[in-house]
Amino acid sequence: MTLQQLKYVLEINKRGSMNEAARFLFISQPSLSNAIKELENELSITIFERTNKGISLTQEGIEFLSYARQVVEQAELLENRYLNAAPSPQHFSVSTQHYAFAVNAFVQLVKEHGQLQYELALRETRTYDIIDDVKSMRSEIGILFLNDFNRKVISKLLREGRLLFHRLFIAKPHVFISVNNPLAKQASVTMEDLEEYPYLSFEQGEYNSFYFSEEILSTVSRPKSIKVTDRATLFNLLIGLNGYTISSGVLSKDLNGNEIIPVPLDIDDNIEIGWIAHKNVSLSHLAEFYIEALHQHIE
Repeated sequence: MTLQQLKYVLEINKRGSMNEAARFLFISQPSLSNAIKELENELSITIFERTNKGISLTQEGIEFLSYARQVVEQAELLENRYLNAAPSPQHFSVSTQHYAFAVNAFVQLVKEHGQLQYELALRETRTYDIIDDVKSMRSEIGILFLNDFNRKVISKLLREGRLLFHRLFIAKPHVFISVNNPLAKQASVTMEDLEEYPYLSFEQGEYNSFYFSEEILSTVSRPKSIKVTDRATLFNLLIGLNGYTISSGVLSKDLNGNEIIPVPLDIDDNIEIGWIAHKNVSLSHLAEFYIEALHQHIE
């Protein structure tokens, strides 16, 4: 087993394709494939599963990747210390539902730990894809919510992927509305108050099950409903159409300005927001910093 082989494994997982990794590494695809086969044979494990749809990590591969990443990072620290090598690009990826505090924490990460070179990823994406990204190690951290309605379904997927949910905070449901919405002056709103306004929610694609919705009360029928795919569009529609969405109530004025406000929703439910990661896999120092930044921005 060589350090170069470990770097190959990291690059293949990052690119999601043997061909793409080979192109980036400036070697032939057969040479790269042979190097991985030799490594798998030496260790008597299967790191990558090869199918018609592409390449993905096996469960053995996920565990191996966590160790490989630590070894490569430590080797790079030695090179930087004793060979005066240029700092290697730092790597970190997070997949999240559409939360402003997740973006703020990412900004803090870049400001405090950004070197001359880094390769970072912030994916605001669908609920099922968040779980799949972390399961496949495409992202080190995922951020999503649980409540009484979706807990069994989401928890089952997490167990199957050997992922753990770590609570960040529990919130009472709020609605986000424009400051010009007639309901903006109320201390709280009910579902009956909201009936005449367009309901905005995030589209979940192929896995558009009620259980994967980013919003609670996903099974409630609304006379006016609009699905969107990104946070900027949703906020524009909140303002332009006097629409509303249901969320945790945590809002960032730095990112979203002063035109949108949270108003408590009068309903007996809680939203438990947390981060997910692989069980028994050590987090990188960037992931640890990002989690600490999440707590700071939530507070």
